[in-house]
Amino acid sequence: MANPLLQAINLTKRYGQFTALSNLNIKIVGPKCVGFLGPNGAGKTTTLKLFTDMIRPTYGHALINGVDVHKNKKIALSMVGTLIETPEVYPSLTEKEALFMIAEIKGVPHKFLERSVKEVVNKVKMKRWLDQKVGKMSKGMKQRINIAAALLGDPDIILLDEPTSGLDPRGMSEVREIIKDLKKEKKLIFMSSHLLSEVSEICDEVALINHGKLMAYGPINEVTSRFSNGRTAIIEVSTIRPLQSSVIKRIRKINGVRGVDILDTKRFNLRLFGGIDAQQKLLESLVKLRIGVISFKPSASALEETYLSVFKETV
Repeated sequence: MANPLLQAINLTKRYGQFTALSNLNIKIVGPKCVGFLGPNGAGKTTTLKLFTDMIRPTYGHALINGVDVHKNKKIALSMVGTLIETPEVYPSLTEKEALFMIAEIKGVPHKFLERSVKEVVNKVKMKRWLDQKVGKMSKGMKQRINIAAALLGDPDIILLDEPTSGLDPRGMSEVREIIKDLKKEKKLIFMSSHLLSEVSEICDEVALINHGKLMAYGPINEVTSRFSNGRTAIIEVSTIRPLQSSVIKRIRKINGVRGVDILDTKRFNLRLFGGIDAQQKLLESLVKLRIGVISFKPSASALEETYLSVFKETV
């Protein structure tokens, strides 16, 4: 699907007097990766469960490709892959047996079972362990199997609930690389996370939620600029080749640049005063210097400042 769609309309979930989600209105259109951020108990997992009809809304609607999930779950979820919390795979099954079972449950036609399993196993780089029992695998390997299960049927929309939670650094890196590869397939990925550096690295947009209410949604640079309140913005720039000291001196002289922090030979942070317009002019100036810019994005520290500003009452 060219423009997969996730939409919440006044989506609300209450448990007695406690409101887990309050009048959530958000519309996410097209292939992209959106990070869903908020403190513990903010309503992230509740939102994902409402989009999969694991729980029912008190009122409001969760729509996938225009179809109300609660009213027509089979059609709405037909092109959705999900990984909510951390599901367990039967430890006595091999990876192949587990994925075949899940594929059958998801309704993958029998003649396509083997091909479908092979495709998702290749995507998560788990081909070597097809015949190994899941119970003998590491947590990171189990998580890759869970992601493979979510990818069965080649869904257009993927919902992930803290996909790297509890993994060691290597496992986290492996899962992040899988998500980056999925972005290249033009899928809509909506993922909750507590790791700001992870969201900065992977995601195109960010949605901030607190006490069940949406605080902000949009491209990361727009959201960080909106909450900067006139403070200096921090932009991370990557180049295709190492920077010479003479070039760095020229960068420091660009109008609006307040400072240059070198991260390594091909990466640096730029501090500048201003919002989106200032960032656009800065990028144009960098391109004119012909330094081989290959990445221009808000730094993890910029997103961290925004997060602390929005959630200062709860962190």
